[in-house]
Amino acid sequence: MNTAQNIQPPVLGEVWPGQGGIYAGLMPARAGAPSYHMVIPADDIGRFEWGQYGDEAPATSLIDGRANTAALIESGGDYPAAKAAAAYTADGHADFYLPAAAELYEIWLNLNGKIEGWAWSSSQRSADFAFGMLFGVGGQGSFGKGGELRVRPVRRFPI
Repeated sequence: MNTAQNIQPPVLGEVWPGQGGIYAGLMPARAGAPSYHMVIPADDIGRFEWGQYGDEAPATSLIDGRANTAALIESGGDYPAAKAAAAYTADGHADFYLPAAAELYEIWLNLNGKIEGWAWSSSQRSADFAFGMLFGVGGQGSFGKGGELRVRPVRRFPI
């Protein structure tokens, strides 16, 4: 039970009424950050480029997609995947972001078999590549930032 918000999450992969999508489980505490619940849309929101191929982006965290997304948007650069994730709203919630590589991996662990296809993370690999996740098999790889992959935003709130 979430005592701070007095709410009980549903079963993994089920719609969480009023929270903007399906319950994607917990992101465990890492690097001093607390654990939190994750919610994702039932479907991806489209295919987008990661953006700015050849440029070092300020999205360096492998675990904090919210910080990566904010850094990308605040940089003023052209990052279509991050902008699409941040613009997504559902059930009155406008706090979605492009998840980091570790967040996507946790979502795969929690929802194994309930999501298919490649999706972008907000985690940059290099000036030319960013991390993506293949949900069907749990594989992560790096892809050219100019390519298009699905975007599946996430929102979080504390346990």
